[in-house]
Amino acid sequence: MGEGRVPSPPPPSAHSGVPDLITDRAQALKLTPVSRETADRLDRLVALLLEWQPKKNLVAQSTLPYLWTRHVADSLQLIRLAPDAKIWVDLGSGGGFPGLVIACAVAERPGAIVHLVESNAKKCAFLREAVRLIELPAAVHCERIEHFTSHFNEPADVVTARALAPLDRLLPLAAPLLKTHGTGLFPKGQDVAAELTAASKCWSIQFVIEPSVTSPLSSILVVRNLGLCPAAPGRTSDSGH
Repeated sequence: MGEGRVPSPPPPSAHSGVPDLITDRAQALKLTPVSRETADRLDRLVALLLEWQPKKNLVAQSTLPYLWTRHVADSLQLIRLAPDAKIWVDLGSGGGFPGLVIACAVAERPGAIVHLVESNAKKCAFLREAVRLIELPAAVHCERIEHFTSHFNEPADVVTARALAPLDRLLPLAAPLLKTHGTGLFPKGQDVAAELTAASKCWSIQFVIEPSVTSPLSSILVVRNLGLCPAAPGRTSDSGH
């Protein structure tokens, strides 16, 4: 990829393969308003993702026409649930949602940093390029989640994971980061109640379910004071998105 500033997305056309995101962008920023500076960073992120998408398949192709509402706004809404958080850890960052979007939003917050944990080398390459070109306060950790949590010693304010694993397999991965303090923010679909039922068999969970602003079928599970079970469920793979 080229050096310097991330280019603006090319003008859409019927044959370009680039979706017309103008309307979707306006809808997304109406749902989750941001500053002009943050919007500029997000524009550059979307442009870079569209540039890399054909070769790296960073997000599901079917979601591209709704990239702003489906991915950007869905990620941005986590900020309102932790407005003062500085140290974020995003597990299974994949194509950068929510981690890169959060980094765009907190870039002007003194001391803020987003740790992006992803084991897929191709996706890590994209994450690093986005962090470098947009000058985001983020660090990319290209390793399995279990290895990252075994040596990460900072007190995470927030742990996020989007489309990574069901809750009973996600909690063992997040638990080392939530055992002292911090909040888990986990976007979930309409099966959140069933996931909680399955997870509660082994975990003591203090939680709140917040409605999603992007879909009536989705929600955000806010987890605090996670109680470890005597024998945690088996390990899972941080396969990304």
